[in-house]
Amino acid sequence: MLLAALLDQGADDLEAFSNNAGVDGAGLGMLLGAGRLRRMVASYVGENKEFARQYLSGELEVELTPQGTLAERMRAGGSGIPAFFTATGVGTQVADGGLPWRYDAEGNVVTASPAKQTQVFETAEGPKEFVLEEAIVADFALVRAHRGDRHGNLVFRRAARNFNPLAAMCGRTTIVEVEELVEPGEIDPDHVHLPGVFVHRVVPLTPEQAADKRIEKRTVRPASTTTVPNDEQEA
Repeated sequence: MLLAALLDQGADDLEAFSNNAGVDGAGLGMLLGAGRLRRMVASYVGENKEFARQYLSGELEVELTPQGTLAERMRAGGSGIPAFFTATGVGTQVADGGLPWRYDAEGNVVTASPAKQTQVFETAEGPKEFVLEEAIVADFALVRAHRGDRHGNLVFRRAARNFNPLAAMCGRTTIVEVEELVEPGEIDPDHVHLPGVFVHRVVPLTPEQAADKRIEKRTVRPASTTTVPNDEQEA
């Protein structure tokens, strides 16, 4: 709902930080399809064909970042840590530079990633090289939570907890759409995944909006009917 509202609001020339650009025609894909995104910082192009098309045709600048590094850059931004060292990407173009950020219409690289600072630290395994990654602080963070109260205390469900709390932390203004809005005190403090100190606006969804969840790539398999012998089970 928040991304649809942003689409209706008309903002463009946006830089977005997300694991990927979602699916064609839904979520962040709506902004992408409308040509509202100037730059994406993401971990992979994913299943969005329009995302891949715009990137490879030079219409969209893309900074590809390892998934864990992207998550930690968000967490660092929300924690007031301007940068950190990580072993991820050392010895690759992530650290050495040269990753294509933008192509031209002919497929030539016109903007590439710069080299990053590296430093050797002592570890339990001996000296090891690490690369410096800068934190992410966004003007706005748009996230979704399973439950929340009016104070912004949030509970995320299953895999939604992977990125949403970190994305919420790194926003100067964080707006959260919640599937279930409850009164303050109804959420056990031990069950709060993100405290309200990081949240500035809470928007309750209708039951219909809460039930509208797109699956990026559905992968299913038939239930196994194979019986494992008792001796194998005991082994």
